[in-house]
Amino acid sequence: MPFPGGIDANANATLLFSLVAAVIYAFTIDMSPTLARSAAKTLAVAMLAVLASLQGGPWLLAAALALSAVGDAFLSRDGEKAFLGGLASFLVAHGLYTALFLRFGGGVGPLSAEPGRAAIAVAMIAFALAMLFALWRRVGPALRLPVSVYIAAILAMGISALTLSNVWVIGGAVLFMASDGLLASEKFLLTAISPHRVWMRYAVWALYYAAQLGITLGFLLG
Repeated sequence: MPFPGGIDANANATLLFSLVAAVIYAFTIDMSPTLARSAAKTLAVAMLAVLASLQGGPWLLAAALALSAVGDAFLSRDGEKAFLGGLASFLVAHGLYTALFLRFGGGVGPLSAEPGRAAIAVAMIAFALAMLFALWRRVGPALRLPVSVYIAAILAMGISALTLSNVWVIGGAVLFMASDGLLASEKFLLTAISPHRVWMRYAVWALYYAAQLGITLGFLLG
């Protein structure tokens, strides 16, 4: 187990609870929205927020995870209002992650001094611009501004992660961007009968949970 005390320790038990909830939700992704399904999705990341608090992690980490869990609760339901609620929750969560990464990062020095980081930053910018261009033509006028602001927020989160030396956190940020890109593609760019929708839903969840787990463990164990 990653934390001292074995499986009976509060930290390890909380992490196991989170993993079990994530797996349960994965098996219900294609089912109709139910309270149990929403609870599993919400608890997967909510338990990571509890874990961060139990282990004395930064309050910004616990807050970002908690806001992400709220976003998961919204996105586990159908409808535009639920989607906008999830978008707003994750927008704030990305802002908290950006503040967290900048607080513990080494500033812009590593970005300019290390070609590898600079290349990842350029790739992130290119990815964000490509998503903005693709989505701008497909979403309705009412969603263009919220989607644009969200893309800017997740790009800021990704770039700020590159100021850290923790590969778990950097990897988590990259996975987070990939998950959001797939989610946006599945929701706005694919046709309703596209056969790719099924595997993309599973990929979105796997990448997203791995991102949150990587960022959490990166701060608590790194």
